[in-house]
Amino acid sequence: MKEIGIRKILGSTVFGIIYMLSTDFTKIVFAAILIAIPLSYAVASNWLDNFAYRINLEWWFFAVSGMMALIISWTIVGWQAIRVASINPAKCLRDE
Repeated sequence: MKEIGIRKILGSTVFGIIYMLSTDFTKIVFAAILIAIPLSYAVASNWLDNFAYRINLEWWFFAVSGMMALIISWTIVGWQAIRVASINPAKCLRDE
């Protein structure tokens, strides 16, 4: 909150703060997706081999789950950033 308050005092807009935080979290989520897709494919394929009736793993299973993770992270980060960026910066920095 203090960092965002300082950025607002220095002239940053609410959209600029949201954009900055969203790009940082998007990079982290993309890295997590790139790590999770091969691991989850290997685990799910190995697990499905033990069944008599099995399905084939399609690429879109993983694409949909990755997009859902991105949408959830964008929603949460955007909501938190809007909530904090709309607070008066003097309230954030008052205790110092």
